[in-house]
Amino acid sequence: MPVVTIQQGPRDIELKRRLIKGVTDAFVDSLGVPAESVQVWIQETPPESWGVAGKLTAD
Repeated sequence: MPVVTIQQGPRDIELKRRLIKGVTDAFVDSLGVPAESVQVWIQETPPESWGVAGKLTAD
């Protein structure tokens, strides 16, 4: 069973629904696994708790 972990900043629930559907469909299409076997975990980190290129993303 594929398990996918996505780390990202906060998104609204509709975007997360679309993301999970798209990731699931990609596994179904590319590996031929049943959708029911695909698990997608979203870990959201607030912008004040991560950085890119030496800068806090909240800045």
